[in-house]
Amino acid sequence: GIQPDGQMPSDKTVGGGDDSFNTFFSETGAGKHVPRTVLVDLEPGVCDEVRTGTYRQLYHPEQVISGKEDAANNYARGHYTVGKEIVDLVLDRIRKLADNCTGLQGFMIFHATGGGTGSGFGSLLLERLSVDYGRKSKLSFTVTPAPQVATAVVEPYNHVPSSHALLEHTDCTFCLDNEALYDVCRRNLDIERPTYTNLNRLVAQVVSSLTASLRFDGALNVDLSEFQTNLVPYPRIHFMLTSYAPIISAEKAYHEQLSVHEITNSVFEPSNMLTKCDPRHGKYMACCMMYRGDVVPKDVNSAVATIKTKRTVQFVDWCPTGFKCGINYQPPTVVPGGDLARVQRAVCMVPNTTAIAEALSRIDHKFDLMYAKRAFVH
Repeated sequence: GIQPDGQMPSDKTVGGGDDSFNTFFSETGAGKHVPRTVLVDLEPGVCDEVRTGTYRQLYHPEQVISGKEDAANNYARGHYTVGKEIVDLVLDRIRKLADNCTGLQGFMIFHATGGGTGSGFGSLLLERLSVDYGRKSKLSFTVTPAPQVATAVVEPYNHVPSSHALLEHTDCTFCLDNEALYDVCRRNLDIERPTYTNLNRLVAQVVSSLTASLRFDGALNVDLSEFQTNLVPYPRIHFMLTSYAPIISAEKAYHEQLSVHEITNSVFEPSNMLTKCDPRHGKYMACCMMYRGDVVPKDVNSAVATIKTKRTVQFVDWCPTGFKCGINYQPPTVVPGGDLARVQRAVCMVPNTTAIAEALSRIDHKFDLMYAKRAFVH
């Protein structure tokens, strides 16, 4: 694959002469691959870690943009005061990257709605992208405030106004929350005190599975708008759960078989959802299963047929079929020295289920409790 310095080792076995990965990387004359990404934060601390970290050679210095002062967990600062000063610079960088693309399909936005930058500046950016690139699809990976674990008291105040931008300006939003990720790390990987790195690696596997068909030859979800086609029945109902299997440490993987049936069953377990909500309490409107690795359609069909017979997975009456399965023969890879085991096959499930309302209404309830007393309102 591509090394942390952006070079690709001379043996082209991974791409197999197929340059689908150029969807996410542009190649310079010197044979270096640069991600088509802009990293933004309103304070310099986090961006400096990228500038000095393992992947400092990978990113173009102009693609890492940091402001002078952060949004201080305040949506209004991220959206109106501090964010407004930097947004034109960011859009200019995005414009440069967009001009390098031969056929721009859309954008993937990664942010959290608990803090001020992710919610305020994230919303501002989505609004401006809708103006500049009206027809392009926008997928967002959004870390929503969790039920118990919180880094700030005012998370609900930030999430609620930014959810408006997510409703209006994204085509598909994949909801994650840190508490669910922590629990999965503790339970499945036996990490006592998970760090953000552990959580990010987990999210990375999900994103990797979702984008595998864009990067390698696949049959399902070959472009970004296909997610929308498959998962969104009505434009505003575009908040997805995600789950992934097998999340397993190397010691355990050695003793387990992890057949297609097993991993298919485990993505439907509520405990493997990467958002704290129980899909058994809702109905499925659509469900996308993305398999990768050593998987044949016959196994997938029988595994899905088994799931359909279970009472726990209920579909709405106006969407009877519901399952869309894709197979990508590129097996999942792991970060060297990471927590996850290398496995032969994996599956990522993205259901559109009414259970997500449970997570959203929980945040709303917290908002109402605080706002009723006008707490933290200046």
